[in-house]
Amino acid sequence: MAIGLIIIGDEILSGRRVDKHFPKILEMLSARGLSLSWAEYVGDDPARITATLKRTFDSGDIVFCTGGIGATPDDHTRQCAAAALGVPLQLHPQAREKIRERIADTARDAGVVVDYDTPDNLHRLKMGEFPQGADIIPNPYNKIPGFSIRHSNGGAHYFAPGFPVMAWPMFEWVLETYYADLFHQNPRLEQSVLVFEAMESSLTPLMEAIEAEFPLVKAFSLPHVGDGNTRRHIDLGVKGEPVQSAAAFKKMLAGLDQMKAEYRPA
Repeated sequence: MAIGLIIIGDEILSGRRVDKHFPKILEMLSARGLSLSWAEYVGDDPARITATLKRTFDSGDIVFCTGGIGATPDDHTRQCAAAALGVPLQLHPQAREKIRERIADTARDAGVVVDYDTPDNLHRLKMGEFPQGADIIPNPYNKIPGFSIRHSNGGAHYFAPGFPVMAWPMFEWVLETYYADLFHQNPRLEQSVLVFEAMESSLTPLMEAIEAEFPLVKAFSLPHVGDGNTRRHIDLGVKGEPVQSAAAFKKMLAGLDQMKAEYRPA
């Protein structure tokens, strides 16, 4: 089952904020023996968000989605998810209780009597309006939950705020709650060397031969133009099933030796 990431927000695309979700999600998944298959960035355009979600809802993938689930005019993700599913938004009863808990906490901290019926507090309840059939994702930071949509095709989407301090523990909770059985199920080994002053075209036959002999292995090459500290080189390696990867790496080194290539461990 593939895992995807959707990051929503004009502030990312404009550069007003630097995305921190992508590297953190990679870290979370890698620590559990999982990997990210794809990622997309989408601005605050309702039509584009809806089209993106409609397509990914049909994919059967596990998808983490951040941003746009608040209740301000530039937050569209909740509405777009409902539109993509063809269902209405509904105030989720558990979300309502969690938001009211947050309202009470805020009033207590301010030393005032809580009034749930003020316009501001009634508006806050909109953050608990999710597509019909959604489940909540607990938010340990401020109690205002995210939501999840689990699909009949085995896939699921998990929606969290754009704030890392909220989204990251919420996604950790999702992984531990729903996908612990997938952790470390597909061991992988990755090894590489830096090959200096080589052309990718000269290394391609070796890579093709390795992939033909070891079907559970992928060979990769990452060219670098060099800088003040390192000469021009190619990061050449293999990754995949551990036993085959180890054998493939030995074959790769033997091939480089036969070519009299200059290389060192990456």
